[in-house]
Amino acid sequence: MNDNRYSFLNAIHFKDIEFLYNQYKKNPNSIESSWSAFFYGFDFGIKNYNNITKLGQDNIIQKEFLVLNLIHDYRKRGHFFTNTNPIRKRRKHFPSLDLKNFGLSEKELDTYFEVGKLIGIGKTSLRNIIHHLKNIYCGPIGIEYMYISNPEKIQWIEKWFFQKKLQFLPEEKKFFLKKLNEAVTFENFIHTKFVGQKRFSIEGNESTLPALEEMIEYASNKYFTEDFIIGMSHRGRLNILSNFFQKDYSKIFIEFQEKEYKEKTFSGDVKYHLGFSKKRKTRKNRYVKIYLVPNPSHLESVDAIVEGITRAKIDIIYNQNSNSEKIIPILIHGDAALSGQGIVYEVLQFSQLKGYKTGGTIHIVMNNQIGFTTNSTEGRSSIYCTDIAKILMSPVLHVNADDVESVIRSIYFAVDFRMRYHEDIFIDLLGYRKYGHNEGDEPRFTQPYLYKAISQHSNSYNLYRKKLEKEKIISNDDVKNMEKKYENILHVKYNEASNIKWNVLDSFLEEEWKNFPIVYKNEEIFKKVETQLSIEKIIKISHKIFSLPKKKKFFRKTELIFQKRLEMIQKKLVDWSMAELLSYGTLLYEGIHIRLSGEDVARGTFSQRHAIVKTEEEEEIILLNQICTKQGKIQIFNSPLSEYGVLGFDYGYAMYSPHVLTLWEAQFGDFVNGGQIIIDQYISSGEKKWKIRNGIVLLLPHGYEGQGPEHSSARIERYLQLCANNNLFLVNCTTPANFYHLIRRQMKLKYRKPLIIFTPKSLLRYKKCLSTIKDLSIGIFQEILDDPYVKDIKKITKLIFCSGKIYYELLNRKKSIQDEKTALIRIEQIYPLKIEKIKEFLEKYKNKKEIFWVQEEPENMGLWSFILRKLGNMISFNLIAPSESSSPSTGSYIDFLKIQNKILKKAFL
Repeated sequence: MNDNRYSFLNAIHFKDIEFLYNQYKKNPNSIESSWSAFFYGFDFGIKNYNNITKLGQDNIIQKEFLVLNLIHDYRKRGHFFTNTNPIRKRRKHFPSLDLKNFGLSEKELDTYFEVGKLIGIGKTSLRNIIHHLKNIYCGPIGIEYMYISNPEKIQWIEKWFFQKKLQFLPEEKKFFLKKLNEAVTFENFIHTKFVGQKRFSIEGNESTLPALEEMIEYASNKYFTEDFIIGMSHRGRLNILSNFFQKDYSKIFIEFQEKEYKEKTFSGDVKYHLGFSKKRKTRKNRYVKIYLVPNPSHLESVDAIVEGITRAKIDIIYNQNSNSEKIIPILIHGDAALSGQGIVYEVLQFSQLKGYKTGGTIHIVMNNQIGFTTNSTEGRSSIYCTDIAKILMSPVLHVNADDVESVIRSIYFAVDFRMRYHEDIFIDLLGYRKYGHNEGDEPRFTQPYLYKAISQHSNSYNLYRKKLEKEKIISNDDVKNMEKKYENILHVKYNEASNIKWNVLDSFLEEEWKNFPIVYKNEEIFKKVETQLSIEKIIKISHKIFSLPKKKKFFRKTELIFQKRLEMIQKKLVDWSMAELLSYGTLLYEGIHIRLSGEDVARGTFSQRHAIVKTEEEEEIILLNQICTKQGKIQIFNSPLSEYGVLGFDYGYAMYSPHVLTLWEAQFGDFVNGGQIIIDQYISSGEKKWKIRNGIVLLLPHGYEGQGPEHSSARIERYLQLCANNNLFLVNCTTPANFYHLIRRQMKLKYRKPLIIFTPKSLLRYKKCLSTIKDLSIGIFQEILDDPYVKDIKKITKLIFCSGKIYYELLNRKKSIQDEKTALIRIEQIYPLKIEKIKEFLEKYKNKKEIFWVQEEPENMGLWSFILRKLGNMISFNLIAPSESSSPSTGSYIDFLKIQNKILKKAFL
């Protein structure tokens, strides 16, 4: 069947070849990579035909290139004609690889062609060339790689696959069989002991288990890899936890028995979401550390977390060598999730960026050929679920999951490729799903034909057992002994579980967090934290981080910014951005490392930070890293325009590094909506579900300046719905000093909690939003600020409680009308709310008659609902706020001013 897209295959002319050859001579990179590789390795054959007439020579060379086109098409499209699908016929692709589609016929099958040298088998017959190509490109492994732009990389891939097929030793094959048996028997055991319970079985992709075993074996022996960070969703997770991570079977059986947790302060999670870490020995007696990161049902969200943990280990353990062979991140995807969830794209896009690279990730797709009840033809537009790999030009191997030896071979290739190029590599394990989405689901409702085929299909263990019996590697007695031995282990552990009273929730990364307890009681949360530093040291650090190198040339506006900062230091004053940089500088001075990541963080969205300054020649200078010799180091990375992926990455980074201040900043506070899954599933609930501790700091610009609904609100109310059990710190500071102490407090605490800060925009340059260096030196973080302008407490008859920027507008109004009867009280730390301090203020102002809550957010947003819930029984508030609205703010600046003035006027009636 003809296809115009491939018509060039049937119309090769010598002049065309000659043109390509001349182009190659001028510049090898100017022509398509396969032609370049051919001309490089094959001297055009002309010198071999000196005794042939010109006409005959042209014909022979044309035939050579027709065969070359055949080779090229096998390379490029051979994966379409593989036997990689274990349960159903592959869809047909056109044109096929028939000889007639290349201007060849069976008459040439026994003709010898020089082009055989190109595939490593020398001058040989067309028959042998085709046989070789089918073995390489159309067997149980289909290779996609011809879109790669680097000819050297293509040659390396081809050389790897052209080498003699791997031969496994009998003992290795027995080990593969043993792991397949464990995979199948474990699932059967649970299926009979815990009837109808969800487990999301691995059946249909059992070869994933020996694949992981061989990965750690191969990488640790050949490359001395020590760490493997794995992220995966629920499919097959329990099997991998038990038979790869060696989690005690009895603990898994306890989870199926649904026994209560011994520690009542933790809610736990379903068994197939839990994380685990283990130091275990390989068959060659090497010790490796393997981690399975906890995950929610937002399947691919764990991808970003894995990369963040990996990068943290690279920075902290492996000397910031992102090409380190000591660590490999591994992501195990489902086919539907890989092609359907956008975070995959985000994670791939930052995989080669300076601030986020992890030396290449090995992606394994546990391809069930179905998503819940959705067929692949309904679940994606691309041919393969792995087609997203092509944005990075990553090679993809499509492998028949029933062929365990081919699966292992693909693992070896993936490790070798990753270690050589430090880039991502994808293995698509085509298998199936034995049951429905879960074991209580009926798949024949929606896929009757498919599940009829699956019910008649023998599993990979039985297939491989028959293969080894045929090869006389194992006997029937060997098989029975192996099966019986493993079944006995399961029965013993099942009986043990029956005698255990409580379920115990293991803490992920327990070793790394052993010195940071989980704290949830108010007496610990509100304990005073010393954040002071002498004025002399603060001034000394100020001069280091606010003085531009004199021998460098800078943009004039940059010089003015730093000149102004030094002038303010002389006046012993700091604005917001100076206080922020000083909080970092003082922590660095004390030896604490910092990572700051997000959109435009180097300069700052509002041109306020300038943590990285550039010379006129665009040399980057980080003055914060030039304070003293034995200081901590700050890393500052402008991120791609991603919230979900990058926030997940930085959360993962903070998950591994309690001693590093890890900050992520949204360009505007409302942008973080794009990362809500990370906030909901990890930041707010990770401690309660998984005993995960994390000290990430989120900087979210918030405040109503009349710039429209999109960049006004960071949606404070949403975070407050997530707050309970002292799980988070939510803060909206109004002074540079309080912000300074807050950042320092985060690292001085003896425990870690995520800190979400609603940072200002207009206050960054507001003349009254200043603090003194003395405030930085002798102050501490204050959860609630009293009114510093009250002269006579007895005159106060009205209390206004507020939070954030609105305070300064209320203060201006109060001063302009010379009000002496109103006290303005600022809630700086919104959660946990220091209610005892509020009671002190209520007691202090004894003559109060009215108490108001004032906010610039609409009535149904902001803090009001939270304040009413927390303090409504104690205080009879009068609310002053804009009317409820489905949009955070008006788009008209004039309307904004009217609404704001109405609030201020009403507050001082």
